[in-house]
Amino acid sequence: MGNAPGSTLQELSACESHQWYRKFMTECPSGQLTFHEFKKFFGLKNLSETSNEYIKTMFKTFDMNDDGCIDFMEYVAALSLVLKGGVQQKLRWYFKLYDVDGSGCIDREELLEFTGMSDVNVCVCLGELSQEEFMEGIQADEVLLKMLTQSLDLTHVVKKIYSEINPEQQLH
Repeated sequence: MGNAPGSTLQELSACESHQWYRKFMTECPSGQLTFHEFKKFFGLKNLSETSNEYIKTMFKTFDMNDDGCIDFMEYVAALSLVLKGGVQQKLRWYFKLYDVDGSGCIDREELLEFTGMSDVNVCVCLGELSQEEFMEGIQADEVLLKMLTQSLDLTHVVKKIYSEINPEQQLH
């Protein structure tokens, strides 16, 4: 499995961009991926209401221009974040994801809603976390940092897409 095509960043980088574009355009010929198509594209069906809301918020963070659709460039940017993004970039993305109301701060309820944790080592006693406080707090807690890093691992999604654009090289 570790040697399967598309399982490493180098192998993914070797995949030509026109293949990714062709896959994207095959799935959404309009060039605009709606929320419904986004869920279908990644095989997300029969989700609970909570999971659906989480996916909707994730979709909105990938929709960088807030037009209600993800175009190919936003799609590439999202994959780039997931596959190549460093810890700082990923934490900034998580901050945006958790800041549901777009206030520029995360309150305790927003943070606990997404983590599902009743006690968080990140200081939320002030009632809100700025992006800087959020990033510092997460990086200071190895358990939270590992949890967030692993939850953004979409290797299985990339393998699925790669196998669809290169059907002659089936993954095992």
